[in-house]
Amino acid sequence: MAHIPDGVLTAPVLALGAAVAIAGCAQGLRKLDVDRIPQVAVLSAAFFVASLVHFTVGPSSVHLLLSGLIGIFLGWAAFPAVLVALFLQAILFGFGGLVSLGVNVMNMAAPAVICGAAFRWIAARGNPRLAIGAAAVLGGLGVILTALFVAFDLMLSGKEFAPAAKLLVFAHLPVAAIEAVFSAAAVAVFLRSRPESLGFPETFRGSSEAMEEEVSP
Repeated sequence: MAHIPDGVLTAPVLALGAAVAIAGCAQGLRKLDVDRIPQVAVLSAAFFVASLVHFTVGPSSVHLLLSGLIGIFLGWAAFPAVLVALFLQAILFGFGGLVSLGVNVMNMAAPAVICGAAFRWIAARGNPRLAIGAAAVLGGLGVILTALFVAFDLMLSGKEFAPAAKLLVFAHLPVAAIEAVFSAAAVAVFLRSRPESLGFPETFRGSSEAMEEEVSP
């Protein structure tokens, strides 16, 4: 699982995660426009629910993350969105812990921001098909990056966690494939209906309409 419980990580790793989470949330709130708060709330709720869907993979279990997709839609606002969802999961269901909350936020929100920045750089070219393909790649990449972040945290906290860290990365490969398809489908829908939700009202509205005309009989 991507949620690291309390009592596992060392103090330096916990301090690093808390520092990154605080800085990321501050940046996310600073860049957050008031009119985007409902969008952040909806995606935070989607992240909360998706993380409750678990799949058994070998001796462990994995769950959906949506980190890549959240980064595509929210950018830096992914940090406060993930923070709220993880806090509620820790309080209500015991997923992760309050001491390790900062690390868990870092592990899931930092990959989201990376994927969001990459999507905006690619999508700025104005090609909707390229944007959908990028969403697929980045949707899967967000899962892989989160798994790598978690594995790195574990290995920094002790060599005895190395086998579990390797297993965790491989266990999330099927999840990455699922989220790649889901992210591409979600971005395709929003490019046609509400491209402004992706931050590109002028660039994508005309392009998405043209793409619809191409595929229509």
